[in-house]
Amino acid sequence: MTTFVDRVQLYAQAGDGGIGCASILREKFKPLGGPDGG
Repeated sequence: MTTFVDRVQLYAQAGDGGIGCASILREKFKPLGGPDGG
């Protein structure tokens, strides 16, 4: 019986992150709500 040897080279690269995003909490009586965690 012949033995097979599998060989794989895998190269992966994710995105560079971009410039990001700022998101502010908005509520009726809070004009400066701060970051909303999103």
